[in-house]
Amino acid sequence: MIAAMALTEVPLRSWLAALRGGPAAGPWAEPGSTDVVVIDLDADDGEPLSTLHTGRPVVVLGLTAGDLPHEHRLASVCDAVVQAGDPVVDAIAATVRTHPIASAAFALLLRGSEHRSADDGLLAESAVYSALQAGPEFAAWRAGRPAKVRHEEGPPVVLRRDGDELHVVLHRPHVRNALSSAMRDALVDAFALVHADPSITRVHLEGDGAAFCAGGDLDEFGSFDDPASAHLVRVQQSAGRAIDATRDRVTAHLHGACVGSGIELPAFAADVVADHSTEISLPEVSLGLVPGAGGTVSLPRRIGRHRTARLGLSGETIDAATALDWGLVDRLA
Repeated sequence: MIAAMALTEVPLRSWLAALRGGPAAGPWAEPGSTDVVVIDLDADDGEPLSTLHTGRPVVVLGLTAGDLPHEHRLASVCDAVVQAGDPVVDAIAATVRTHPIASAAFALLLRGSEHRSADDGLLAESAVYSALQAGPEFAAWRAGRPAKVRHEEGPPVVLRRDGDELHVVLHRPHVRNALSSAMRDALVDAFALVHADPSITRVHLEGDGAAFCAGGDLDEFGSFDDPASAHLVRVQQSAGRAIDATRDRVTAHLHGACVGSGIELPAFAADVVADHSTEISLPEVSLGLVPGAGGTVSLPRRIGRHRTARLGLSGETIDAATALDWGLVDRLA
């Protein structure tokens, strides 16, 4: 098992030398170790690298005094970049210490996100997600939260045609539209219809009740017989892929809680509108997992891998104004 370790501050020159294949020193260099490597990007750095050439399972956090940390010229050698003094540093360190395996898997998965197609990205994400479902961190979370059996009433997704527009409405308001397997399958069917019918010129993806979607249905997490079979089902029944195939015609309307899959799926749409009640978070790492509804594909497209890593590793919740500033949503309602 990968062991959580103390926050490690590494001189930038040492880290760059390690990435270039030079001598590696420190606990972060040991095989099988996971840590938060913190580097000062404003220090004297010499020649920067264009990409993060490392498979080491460490979370690399860059600090800078600049106003746009993710645009720092050395951001490519980091998993996340934040302003020096930002309390999110402690939040990220705490996540890695308590969930080192999921944190490392998340960081490694995002490092290749910029070079994958959507299909390749969804496949890689599902494989990592399934592997983590068989791991000790998810098992500990599942053991501490016994699943409940819930009886459903009515369809999980409601379709309403209005001329050449189709409203696809998440319809489980009693659980804040938590994404169940039945809702996922209904979304796949709905967007297959859109793909097959060019007379539908605009699709409005909405959520009924107090929230757009409060994330995956936690009572279903880990309920499949085995992670390998769950991986194949997840790849075949991908709501993210279905939305992405028609994304130019899709407007997602966000309100209230947009947690996990509640932001991963709408981020595939070409147009995302959020009202001022919108609150966005990506909590899967704290469950011992990585995003599993396509978030490591859809979010980096919009906000880059650094902000995606920050959101997932910190556990923070951002409001509609921040989401607009980041580019996670396109306009406010």
